Amino acid sequence: MTNGCTRRQFLGDVGKGVLVASVGAGLAADLGLASAAGGAEVPEALTFGDLEPLVCLMQETPVNRLLPVLVEKLKGGTDLRRLLSAAALANARTFGGEDYVGFHTMMALAPAYHMSTELPEAQRPLPVFKVLYRNTNRIQEHGGRKDEVLHPVDPAPPATPGASAGGEALRQAVRHQDVQQAERLFAATARKSADDAFNELLFAVQDTPEVHRVVLPYRAWDLLDLIGREQAHTLLRQSVRYCVKAESWHQAGELDAARTVLPKMLDEHKLLGKSPGTRAADDKWIDELSQTIFRATPAQAADAAAAALADGIAPDDVGQAICLAANQLVLRDAGRTFHDEVPGKPLGSVHGDSIGVHACDSANAWRNMARVASPRNTFACLILGAYQVAVDRAARGGDFLHWEPLPLRQHVDGVRSTEPAALLAEIDAAVRGNLQARASAIVHRYGQLGHSPRPLLDLMLRFATSEDGALHAEKYYRTTCEEFAATRPAFRWRQLTALARVTASEYGRPAPGYAEARELLKV
Repeated sequence: MTNGCTRRQFLGDVGKGVLVASVGAGLAADLGLASAAGGAEVPEALTFGDLEPLVCLMQETPVNRLLPVLVEKLKGGTDLRRLLSAAALANARTFGGEDYVGFHTMMALAPAYHMSTELPEAQRPLPVFKVLYRNTNRIQEHGGRKDEVLHPVDPAPPATPGASAGGEALRQAVRHQDVQQAERLFAATARKSADDAFNELLFAVQDTPEVHRVVLPYRAWDLLDLIGREQAHTLLRQSVRYCVKAESWHQAGELDAARTVLPKMLDEHKLLGKSPGTRAADDKWIDELSQTIFRATPAQAADAAAAALADGIAPDDVGQAICLAANQLVLRDAGRTFHDEVPGKPLGSVHGDSIGVHACDSANAWRNMARVASPRNTFACLILGAYQVAVDRAARGGDFLHWEPLPLRQHVDGVRSTEPAALLAEIDAAVRGNLQARASAIVHRYGQLGHSPRPLLDLMLRFATSEDGALHAEKYYRTTCEEFAATRPAFRWRQLTALARVTASEYGRPAPGYAEARELLKV
């Protein structure tokens, strides 16, 4: 027993079952100990070296004591990155990608850290503490350490000659809903390198383009720059388990359509074995491709992206068109109807798990994964990114094609101010009044006038930090910031116009723990 977590368990109960959990199943067997559950084997615990005490702290501290403890840790020299690393590993060990609030919280961790770097030094802990509070609260709701999902796993042996291997073997195990085999195959891959693990995981991810299946691996990959690539297996295996679990959620027709389009596009456009092109597209071409993807059927959208890639267009230009098409789903959305409003997401709202926010987060994830993937996966990610935008748009039939995108002309014409300070004050008032169309129009005008984006981003950042956002505030803020930075000047302000709309929609529901964190930090 080498850490405080197992020591407390031992002192709390000296029964054989607890002793097995403390020393590990392998040593318990050597000692001849039976488990407390009628001889059933107790899984060995996953541990994280010198981070283990902090990981346990994230799991075990009562949530009403968490923020004071975190403040003391900061004062004692523990930095935000280390606290966030411990939270990510606590989340992975507890949920393993199988809990809705749990995996949304994991996906918010890297965005929260990036948000912290944009704030004045005294305020930097706020977005991180907000998500750490959510993390520990959900861990305790879930049962804490006693119901951990991730445990050590033995790698699978090398494939026999003629058998499927690598990503194809992993995909096959996922399709068969064989979580043990999928885990063992992935563990073997992860021994090679983080890049190999990521690229082979993408075979299973690409099987069914769906927001959580897509965004979870990207946000896990994004975390590796913060907590180290040695944690790639732990963070990415959450996606393996998510994919296995998700196999039971879809109708056969859905699966057949998604799983037919990718091999067909790779084959018809002769993309396998080819390297991505470098030919730059002009603004007109990108705008036209984005409109094609937005208006097309899913199969047509996939074909348009594949044809562009086969023609040598640079992947990032194709990705830009995909993200602009997804952006239209935020700008055009009529909002929640009487049938789907729920507490925290009222009639007309577009924040949280709206079609537009989900589409933008997915497109951003596909584009970013394409940047770091193998050539085959670069093509696959962008083909499926286009396909998924069209699927999301088609989910509302032809409605999105008939709805007019924000900002509406009458709202833009109603913006009289021209000075940046006055415009920012009006945006602030519109957000606080939940005036989505007006907030969007003022931001559009602010961009038209050529004002600096940083003061506007600072305003949006404050709201993304303070508001709950129905589990999506941090992630969507980060999505729009990434896309604004990577989009051509001719189109980039569409991203911040959409962010203003979503921010106005979500305002008025402060995040749990936020006020306490401000008080403790004296900011």
